[in-house]
Amino acid sequence: MKKYLRLFVDAIRGEERDYTAISINKAIFLLAVPMILEMVGESLFAVVDAFFVARAIGVNAAATVSLTESVMMLIYSVAIGLSAAATAMVSRRVGEGNPVAAGEAVAQVILLSLLFFLFFFFSVIVGITGFVFAEDILRLMGASPEVITTGTMFTRIMFASSPAIVFLWTLGGALRGAGDASTAMKSLLLANAINIVLDYWLIMYLEVGVVGAAIATTIGRSIGVIYQLNALMRGNGKIKILPSMYKPSLEIIKSLLNLSAGGTGQFLIASASWIFLTRILADFGSEILAGYNIAIRIIIFTILPAWGLANASATLVGQNLGAGKPEQAEKSVWRVGFYNMIFLVLVGIFFFLFAKPIVGIFIDNERVIEIGVQCLQIFCLGYLFFGYGMVIGQSLNGAGDTKSPTIMNFVCFWLIEIPLAYFLAKTLNWGPEGVFWSIAISESTL
Repeated sequence: MKKYLRLFVDAIRGEERDYTAISINKAIFLLAVPMILEMVGESLFAVVDAFFVARAIGVNAAATVSLTESVMMLIYSVAIGLSAAATAMVSRRVGEGNPVAAGEAVAQVILLSLLFFLFFFFSVIVGITGFVFAEDILRLMGASPEVITTGTMFTRIMFASSPAIVFLWTLGGALRGAGDASTAMKSLLLANAINIVLDYWLIMYLEVGVVGAAIATTIGRSIGVIYQLNALMRGNGKIKILPSMYKPSLEIIKSLLNLSAGGTGQFLIASASWIFLTRILADFGSEILAGYNIAIRIIIFTILPAWGLANASATLVGQNLGAGKPEQAEKSVWRVGFYNMIFLVLVGIFFFLFAKPIVGIFIDNERVIEIGVQCLQIFCLGYLFFGYGMVIGQSLNGAGDTKSPTIMNFVCFWLIEIPLAYFLAKTLNWGPEGVFWSIAISESTL
C-alpha cells in the first residue's frame, strides 16, 4: 500500500522521468493519474454548470446549456485536433532525448495557438458569429421560444470564449507530450476551482441566471490557460524553449497541421453527429433535452477520465517510438486498453444500478429524471467496447497516424449513428429512446 501511495504522490508532483526506461505498468500509472485527474477537471466544467443551472434556474436553462454545448463541440474539434498533434510531435522528440527539438515543437504549437488563422482566427470568427447570431443558432437547433429567451446571452458568451477553449486543450496537449501531465492537471483543477466558486456566487448568490455559468466557465478556463503558458515558458529538463524558437518554422508547422487535420477531422465528425442527435431530440421538447443534457454531463464525467487513460497511452506510444522501442509501444496500448475497459465496465454497472438517484441530484422534475435515467442506462451498455476503442484511437494519434481513427469515426458516427437515430426515433416511433440506443450501438462498433 505504501508503495502505491508513494507512486501516487510522485505522479501528482510530476517529477521528471524517462517513461521509456521504466516498467510499462509504472509508466502507465505515473502518466495516467494526472491525466485522469486533468480530464476529471475538464468534465467538472460541464457537471458543475449542469448542477447549478438545473437546480437554481430550471428546465429551459438546462435545455439552453445542452443546445449550446452541442454546437460548441465544433470548437472543441479544432482544439482537440491541435492538441493531439502537439502530443504526438512533442512526445516523439522527448523520446528521442532531444529537449531542444521538443522545445521548438512546443514553441510552434504556442505560435499556432496564438497567431495562425486556422486555430486562433477560426475560433474568434466562430466566436463572433456565435455571439451575433446566438438567437438564430438556438432557433436552428429547435429551441422553444422560452429557451431562446432564457439562453441567448449564455450562448453569446460561450461562443466568445472560443479562444480560451482552444488554448486550454492545445497547451495541455504539449504538456502531456512532454511527460508533464501534472502541470496540465493542475491547470484544469485551478480552472475548475474558480468555476465552482464563481458559479455559486453568480448563480446562487447574485442570481444572474444561466449567464453566470457562462461567465464563470470563461474566467476559469482563461486563468487555466495563463497557468499553462507560464509553465511552458519556464520549461523543464525534457523541453528547452528559447526566444528564437518562436520564429515560424514551415517544416514543423506543416507537420503539426498534417497531424492536427486528422485529429480535428476525428472530433469534427463526432461533434457534428452530436449536433444532429440534439436536433432530433429537440423535436420532443425541453424536458427531453434537459434530461439528455444531465445524463450526458454525468457520462462525460466518466468518459473524460477514461480519455485521460487513453492520453497516457498516446504519450507512451510516441515516446517509445521516438526511443526506438516499438514492441514496448504496442504492449502499452493493449495494457492500457484492458485497464480502461475494466474501469468503464465497473462505472457502467454502477450507473445502471443507481441511475435514478444520481440523476435526481441535479433536478427534481420527474419527467426530466425519467429521460435522464433512460439515457444513462442505455448508454452504459456500450461501455465494454468503448474503453478499448478510445485507447486504440488515441494510441494511433500518438504514433502520428491520425487517418485511421478519422475513418473509424466517420463509419461509426455518420454511417451508423445518425441514420440509426433517425430511423429508430422517427420511423419506428421509439422517440428519444431510439436516439439513446443509436449512441450505445455506434459507440460499441467504434
